[in-house]
Amino acid sequence: MLIGDVARRSGVSARMLRHYESLGLVRPTGRTGSGYRRYSDEDIRRIFHIESLRSLGLSLRDVGRALDDPGFAPAELVDDLIRRTRERIAAETELLTRLRRIDAAEPAGWEEVLRVVALLQALESKSPGARQRAALSAGEDTPAPVEALVEAVLGESDPNVAGALRWALAQAGGEGTALLAEGLHSPAAEVRERAVRSLAELPDGTATALLRDALGNADAVVRRYAALALGARGVADAVPTLIDMIVEAVNDADAADALGALASDPALTDRIATGLVDRLAPDTVGPDARRRLTQALADVPGGTTSRALEELSQDEDRAVALTATYILKLRNTR
Repeated sequence: MLIGDVARRSGVSARMLRHYESLGLVRPTGRTGSGYRRYSDEDIRRIFHIESLRSLGLSLRDVGRALDDPGFAPAELVDDLIRRTRERIAAETELLTRLRRIDAAEPAGWEEVLRVVALLQALESKSPGARQRAALSAGEDTPAPVEALVEAVLGESDPNVAGALRWALAQAGGEGTALLAEGLHSPAAEVRERAVRSLAELPDGTATALLRDALGNADAVVRRYAALALGARGVADAVPTLIDMIVEAVNDADAADALGALASDPALTDRIATGLVDRLAPDTVGPDARRRLTQALADVPGGTTSRALEELSQDEDRAVALTATYILKLRNTR
């Protein structure tokens, strides 16, 4: 078969066949009387073998070794190809992600493209100061890619940088809520905490709905941050978790403040007072928890609270009784 026929059959150009010949990969069995290359069926099979190995990413040098060395072991070479392919895929995936983020920022011109690229590079800097400056500058002169901000805040361990990133996300108008919601279910506890803290600083209704759902999260840390945020927003669903926090002495002062803010709503006053009083039974919680629950009643108005404090002022636990008496005196002077 002549070179033109081989090229048509194999899909390998005549020029590439000549290149293979120059490298010694495949040599035509003979020539015609006019000097044209003539390829045998065995030559054609070898060409197909060459193309098959090239499709795996082997260099032409490695292809030659694989075909000509009877003792050639492919395992090590294949492992190396797997490693290099993974590295290439990772690099291409990173590039695709960066391009998508630039596209999402909708830059008006190349100057804006360059600013977005600079911002993305700064967010990935090893310097906490550089990352913080990038977060604080996001949205001022450069459209901030929200996906990049979310990824950065979920991976940020420096508290100052994390605070700046949460601020930047809030400035972005809550576009990252769906991505943060995914973070609430991350297998990593620190990512779940960062996600709920970020949602807590987003003022929109979608974030509030996600925080309400987070009250049922299996992670107690997520539930607590959600409850504190919801308490500040006047959401009554947070009350049981806030009371639990007081009993468990976890951010109990913040939880008591949140309950006090919620209790300013007359529709919630008795519910909060009753919830605190119900947990005060000596046989259900320890003395320290009872003192904290008594202190939390200080900011809850209403008759239910006053009656509870009167009773607690006679409590067998002297610390509880003194706390209740002191609160009653403060209430009577107001």
